Amino acid sequence: MAKIGELGEQVIGFWLEQKKYQILYNQWRCRWGEIDIIALEKNTSNLIFVEVKTRKSYNWDHNGLFSINNLKQEKIIWTAELFLAKNHNYNCYNCRFDVALVNYKNDRNSLTNYTNNFKVLNNKILYQGYEFTIYKYLENAF
Repeated sequence: MAKIGELGEQVIGFWLEQKKYQILYNQWRCRWGEIDIIALEKNTSNLIFVEVKTRKSYNWDHNGLFSINNLKQEKIIWTAELFLAKNHNYNCYNCRFDVALVNYKNDRNSLTNYTNNFKVLNNKILYQGYEFTIYKYLENAF
């Protein structure tokens, strides 16, 4: 079973696809670090680099927001620069850095046939036995 952070990234990927984004890469890695999601905003020339933070409710770091400090932002920017250096076909795109803050809790009432599929129910996304809520999606976060 995937770690909860990976499940949160999958949930955001699903949510972005529902909003007409095209997911290019999940967990793109290089020597500087990792970018959780790289996506294209359809019908635009916007390339989106998304950092996803998945937390339980009532956590210490404001749903993951405090963990995206200046050093983390620099690492994401360096990673994005290396991505662009290796993928010249995206060099003319406008780049945007977004942050997705996701809350989760165990979904004890989850039906077993929904554990491997996404189910949207009242602004909640049920997946893999958890109930996910997109607490905040920050476009142009940094």
